[in-house]
Amino acid sequence: MHCSAELACVDPGQVGLIWPLVAARVRRAVARTKLSAFADVEREVLDGCALLWLALGRDAGVVVIEAVATTRLEATDAGKVCVIVACAGSECRRWLSLIGGIEAYAKAEGCRSVRIFGRKGWQRVLDGYAQTHVVMEKEMR
Repeated sequence: MHCSAELACVDPGQVGLIWPLVAARVRRAVARTKLSAFADVEREVLDGCALLWLALGRDAGVVVIEAVATTRLEATDAGKVCVIVACAGSECRRWLSLIGGIEAYAKAEGCRSVRIFGRKGWQRVLDGYAQTHVVMEKEMR
C-alpha cells in the first residue's frame, strides 16, 4: 500500500496549539462509534495522558492534516496495551500504513498489543489485526 503521508506524534506540551485544528474530526470519530465520550478523550489528550497523532501530507506544497488519531496506554492484568481510541481522516490509502509508527511506539513502551475500539470495517483494511472480542450493546427504551 502506497503511503504519501508522514506520521507525527504531537508533543504533549504543544498539543493545545494543534487541538483546535483537529478536535472536530476527533469528535466525529467518537460520535460515529459511540465507544468513548469526546469530553474524556479531549481531557486525556490535553492533559498529556493520551497522545495525538497526525498523518501529514502536502497539497500544492502546503502541509495538510490528512488524518488524526488518539492513543492511550492502559494497564491490564495481561500487560500494558496501546489503545487507539479515535481515528478520523479521508482517503485512508494515503495514510493507513502509518499505523506501523504507532505500533513501533507501543512496542517501545513495552505494550503487549495495540487495541482498536472502532468500526468493524477497520479489520478489513488493517493487516495483522484480528477480531478477538466484540462489543455488544442493547439499547434500553
